[in-house]
Formats: sequence, structure tokens, C-alpha cells
Amino acid sequence: MVCPSCGKRAGRRPCPALGREICAVCCGTKRLVEIRCVPTCGYLASARTHPPAVERRQHERDLQALAPALRDLSEPQTQLLFLLFTFLADHRTDDFVRTTDVDVAEAAASLAATLETAERGLIYEHRPGTLPAQRLAGDLKAFLADLPKSGWRPNERDVAIVLRRIEAGAREELRSRGGGDSAYLGVVRRAARSFEASQPEHPGTPSAGGPRLVVP
Repeated sequence: MVCPSCGKRAGRRPCPALGREICAVCCGTKRLVEIRCVPTCGYLASARTHPPAVERRQHERDLQALAPALRDLSEPQTQLLFLLFTFLADHRTDDFVRTTDVDVAEAAASLAATLETAERGLIYEHRPGTLPAQRLAGDLKAFLADLPKSGWRPNERDVAIVLRRIEAGAREELRSRGGGDSAYLGVVRRAARSFEASQPEHPGTPSAGGPRLVVP
């Protein structure tokens, strides 16, 4: 049976999340990134207990990439950062428009600039220059606008600070990592999956004072 994830290699590992057998390569590289693994998966439990060297190196690189974004953030700001990570990790446009790190940087920059302009008493909506970034900015704005419905209203200044951190992280990945045009999104997805697994409550439903943060 051919692996349904890559369509190339033979599927030999039963995947509870997909309900089919996948290849070892897809199991190891797409675990918790593209595949929403279930906690009962034996391969997931084994990887967490005895992570291979390649996963340890990936984890170390991710921590290095995230460190500047987390530096000197308050707890509400850190919580918001990881909530935005979960949004970016799940964000999809359509089959013809693929979101890249450039789109993430441009969307975050435009929303941050709009908030910073409003803080100076001016109402002006900054817009990204590309269609994918515009769509992402619109979806991100809607996500932020919906947060008060769950009982949590983040400070707009905090939102701008966090968006600037996301912008800086995406641009730094583009400059230095050489991991393709979505390397930062890969870091974000892995961080978001770890964050979701660490939370006592679903991160999308914060309490009135903001959810309690458990940073992975």
C-alpha cells in the first residue's frame, strides 16, 4: 500500500490520526506538523520518550528561532503570541494560494502598523502589497476581533508588540535559515502543536483574565 501522505513510499506504520498506514519518513517528519497525531499513538509516545537525533536538533533550532520573539514579553503577550501561532498553524486559504513566510511578515507588519498609527490618534489601515498577505491579514484581523467573544480582550499595544515579533521572526528566517519560503511557518506549527498539547484548557477559549500559560 502506498503512503497516503506522500504518495511515493510504501506505508508500513499504522497512523491512528489518518486511519491508514503511512511511511516512516512521513511519520517522522510530518508528526504534529501536518498530521494531527492522537495521544494514544505508540510512535508519538516513543518519539517523545526517545527522540531521534534529527528531532532533537530540530527542537534546538526551533528554540533558537523562537528565543528573540519571547524575550522580555509579559505573560499576556506571550500567551497572545502562542495563540497567534495556533492561528497561523491552522490557517489555510485555498488550493491555489499558498501562504509563505513573506506573507506572514507582511500581514503582521501591516496590522501592527495600523494599531501603532491608531495609538498616535490617526485612523489609517495599512495594507500588504500581495494578495496572499492581504487575505492572511484579513483573517488575522478577524481572529483578533473574535477574541473578546471568548472573554479575553488583549491590549492593542500588546497586540502590536506581538505582531512585530512575528514579523521579525519571519524576516529573520528568510534571511538566515535557508530552509525554503515557509521555514518560519514550520517553526510556528511545531510550536503551536506543543503549546496546544501543554494547555489544561483549549487555548482558543481563554477565561476573562486570559488563559493560564504553560509554555512548552
